[in-house]
Amino acid sequence: MDIAAWLLSLGLQQYEPAVRENDIEADTLPQLTADDLVALGVISIGHRRKLLAAIDALRASSDAAATSTTRSVAAVPGTAPPLPEAERRQLTVMFVDVVGSTALAGRLDPEDMREVIGAYHRSVADTVGRRRLRGEVYGRRGPGLLRLATS
Repeated sequence: MDIAAWLLSLGLQQYEPAVRENDIEADTLPQLTADDLVALGVISIGHRRKLLAAIDALRASSDAAATSTTRSVAAVPGTAPPLPEAERRQLTVMFVDVVGSTALAGRLDPEDMREVIGAYHRSVADTVGRRRLRGEVYGRRGPGLLRLATS
């Protein structure tokens, strides 16, 4: 891709020297951010917006081209191995939290609060792990627990 021609097509050819001096090429162009454009000297908000929209369009066309190429290669017999069958499982996500835990933490000693929350975590983990729920505790966020179960 010719970046100078691209800038010309946008009516922003005045930024071509800055782009060239900063070694921006076709592969790095889609990675530019608004901050990068300011560093390049694109002071006008309108010009930055125009460039960012054009860069987003480049990203989208690049993604579409990659998907199209992948599909066309896969369509040619013998060029791509068959994909393995995907395993499908139902996933349940549950977040269990202690209502009023902040107020409770304000009233209890930190060690007592840790014991209360620890007992709560153990109780919920035992409940989630029972045969009927067939789950496991995935993680803790403060006093809350995340549960994942597959079936």
